[in-house]
Amino acid sequence: MPVVPDSSGDLALSDWAKNWIKREYNKPGDVFLGVVHRLDRPVSGIVVFGRTSKGASRLSEAWRNGKVRKIYRGISDAPPTLTVGDEGEVVQWLVKDRERNIVRVVPANPNQSVSDIQTHPNPQAREARSNWKVLAIENGKTRLQLEPVTGRSHQLRLACVELGLPLMGDLKYGATSAMADRRIGLHACELYLPHPTLAEELHFISAEPF
Repeated sequence: MPVVPDSSGDLALSDWAKNWIKREYNKPGDVFLGVVHRLDRPVSGIVVFGRTSKGASRLSEAWRNGKVRKIYRGISDAPPTLTVGDEGEVVQWLVKDRERNIVRVVPANPNQSVSDIQTHPNPQAREARSNWKVLAIENGKTRLQLEPVTGRSHQLRLACVELGLPLMGDLKYGATSAMADRRIGLHACELYLPHPTLAEELHFISAEPF
């Protein structure tokens, strides 16, 4: 499902959630639901919405201020290029082609200075930082923990390509075969974020389906 309505005309998760709220809470008329973040359509896992405008605004602010931690699981069936326990950070400059809905990696600025790490000659390029760790290698498949430091489109998918481990089913970025339901081997499995109105941290967990 798309998180929000798109050109496919398929039922979006946001509309499904509004319908659920309407039934669950017996809400008359239109139901408010704030879209706080999104997942790519073929990615599974945890999605958070705001049920009130205040809640949605505060959640969005937490995202902007780096107070939210997102952890993903990825799986690749490409020949293993790493060993269990390996970890690191992938840094890339990404440019999004909105018409084709793909993202490409562009070379880093060769004249970049340490004090100016977030600039690039291409005004459309955005820096993407992704932490990774190899959790297991089983039956020719590599399982990864992935954590985005920045929030760029498709950044984890492209980070896996950089590691030589394109995600299963991700035909857009190097996979050789599809998965069921057009999904890819990427799952948002954990989310830490501050409660929008209470002084406590929320922690959500969703087991990966692969």
